[in-house]
Amino acid sequence: MSKHPVVVYGVSGYTGRLIAEYLREYHIPFIAAGRNADRVRQVVEAIPGMENAEYEVAAVDHTVEALTELFDGAKVVCNTVGPFAELGPEVVEACLKTGAHYLDTTGEQNWVLDARDRWGAQFAEANLLLSPGIAQMYTTGEIAAQIALEEPGLDSLDILVLWKGFPTYASTQTIFTNLLEPAHYLEANQLVPWEVAGGTELQVPGQHELALSLPWGGTSHPVWFQQDHRVANCRVLGGLFDRNLMNGIIQMAGAVATEISKLPPEQQGPALKAEADKMQSGMPPRENQRVNRSLDSVHATGPLGRAHVLIRGACNYKQTGLMQAYGAYRLLQGAPLQAGFASGCQAFGHRELLAELRTFGLAAAPEITRA
Repeated sequence: MSKHPVVVYGVSGYTGRLIAEYLREYHIPFIAAGRNADRVRQVVEAIPGMENAEYEVAAVDHTVEALTELFDGAKVVCNTVGPFAELGPEVVEACLKTGAHYLDTTGEQNWVLDARDRWGAQFAEANLLLSPGIAQMYTTGEIAAQIALEEPGLDSLDILVLWKGFPTYASTQTIFTNLLEPAHYLEANQLVPWEVAGGTELQVPGQHELALSLPWGGTSHPVWFQQDHRVANCRVLGGLFDRNLMNGIIQMAGAVATEISKLPPEQQGPALKAEADKMQSGMPPRENQRVNRSLDSVHATGPLGRAHVLIRGACNYKQTGLMQAYGAYRLLQGAPLQAGFASGCQAFGHRELLAELRTFGLAAAPEITRA
């Protein structure tokens, strides 16, 4: 049984330790959980300033029964253990059994859809929040989109998410896991599969050089906005500022499409892991505020109007850790704005999330242009 109100499941990973770091900033006691207690303890003790935090370390098996026992007494679970489509169901089930709100950092559109359809109604009935995908690559862009939609009459979103840095091991696994799943965009309120061969060149606001992008698994944006009466169409492209790195990802995506996708299902997972390991098998260095940057650009259009919202940020993984910790903090203060299946913006408010990012120096004021 948890003696603290928040459980961070997967603290040994890059993002998990950042969530723990920001929970310390909010003075929130938490359980740092993972499969290996010694490994979790070693990781947490190395996080800057953790000598001032109140936390406990717990080892737990990845079963509904073990997770239910751990979550009992907690109010919020921040899950960073993926691939989520494979490992998320046990965590969600345990949250539902114990009455805990569920947050995760997924980039897997198929998992977001599955969570919505399988558990959304049950979480709503229990007045609990089910919010997969609270992370910079999804939530910060959603903040920009929600600001654009403050102008009535705009019904189509063209979203670009770029960041400078190197994907973590978990992010790399997500990238390649997504390649075997259909990616969707929203058109006329319906989810439509992307048909993109290779990368897409696009113009980056504020620079002369073009960037390469991919649908990035479709992202969670089309799923969130399918539930928004204001929005009929939503397309998202994402990528890295580093063209060489993006070229490598696109080449590997081609290999998945032509080779790995034709393997028997039981061989696809190991083959994907082998490809991902070629790109990233270790832990990248801690983010540098001057180097690791993000850009979220949203063009919103309607029959008679348009808006462009641009949010420049720093340290995309820190943004993710902060928003996860703020979500936990907000849920400990009271009910979310929307229970059941909801995005970070729908649950906590897009202006509120932006204020937190700005307070911690991780996002600039939005640049807004309206016709």
